[in-house]
Amino acid sequence: MISEKDLTKSQNIPYEERIARIEKMIESEEEPKAFELGLLLALKMGQEIREKKPLGSTTGEIVAAWSSKYSESVVEEAIAHAKQFLTNPGALAEKMKNIMLKKMNKPEDESDHNETDEAQGGK
Repeated sequence: MISEKDLTKSQNIPYEERIARIEKMIESEEEPKAFELGLLLALKMGQEIREKKPLGSTTGEIVAAWSSKYSESVVEEAIAHAKQFLTNPGALAEKMKNIMLKKMNKPEDESDHNETDEAQGGK
């Protein structure tokens, strides 16, 4: 799982390297979380915008590939997270902070089950 600390550190890393790190992390997981996929999708969409490419020119292929690897609900949730990253990053940062604070105050086995529910709550 990507922590708030990881996100803060990543702000000092060049954009392309951030993407490569997230891709590597996702590839190393059997079942990446929708939040992580959404982060990658948002970064890739940002890259398209920076390079003045049509939105979806590369990200459309990524999402299509995900559709064959992951459940429909995970892909849909990832898209929702990416949209939130791009349109309202402040609200997402606040939500992440709240999730991390709650996780720190709960036993480890309980926090794993509630994390996805909490992340979905603000869609």
